[in-house]
Amino acid sequence: MLVPETVSEPTEITEADDGDLFLTVLDDAMAAMRAADIPFLLIGGIGSAVYGRDRSTRDIDLFVRPESAPRAVQALDAHGFDTRTVDVHWLSKAFKDGVLVDVIFRSSRDIYLDEQMLVRAEDMPFRGRWVPVAPPEDLVVMKAIAAAEDTPRYWYDALAIVGHADLDWDYLVFRARQHGARRILSLLLYASSVDLLVPLEPIEALQEAVGSGRRA
Repeated sequence: MLVPETVSEPTEITEADDGDLFLTVLDDAMAAMRAADIPFLLIGGIGSAVYGRDRSTRDIDLFVRPESAPRAVQALDAHGFDTRTVDVHWLSKAFKDGVLVDVIFRSSRDIYLDEQMLVRAEDMPFRGRWVPVAPPEDLVVMKAIAAAEDTPRYWYDALAIVGHADLDWDYLVFRARQHGARRILSLLLYASSVDLLVPLEPIEALQEAVGSGRRA
């Protein structure tokens, strides 16, 4: 069942924890999705840790399809999580042993989990287990677009992925044209300014897209 909005949020795990609790809850959340046969990918801090930088995330972000979101919440509830719907347009939350799981089905600028993202995603090593993570190009776009005054870490997460991951630049440009060519062009120019190696081709392609007035 859904927990009423008035319930207090469990306290987060502390630095004193050795991480085993977080990983146990991660395993439980993934097991719940797989038992219910729900396609999902990990985004957020785990995505950053896999492809860019590990900033010791203390929550888990599950990215699911809109039509799967209610079943995902039900599956987590059945696996012992306390669940609640926060915003019917994009977000539910689940808690277990003080660890937060966000169930997200729409990212900023209407980015959804689609078949192309699922096909390109890979299982990646994360703290002793293999986890399904969104493609690094999609993570770059999601994080750069979501970056704001209160979430500057997203911008630097995106830069870390640009600096460390083996990116498919054509695919990155394709996704940027769909969701925010100007923002991703700004990111790549900034990355170049701090001496991250960014090929000239994606920058030129996005400059052309912006200049021609295509969706940006």
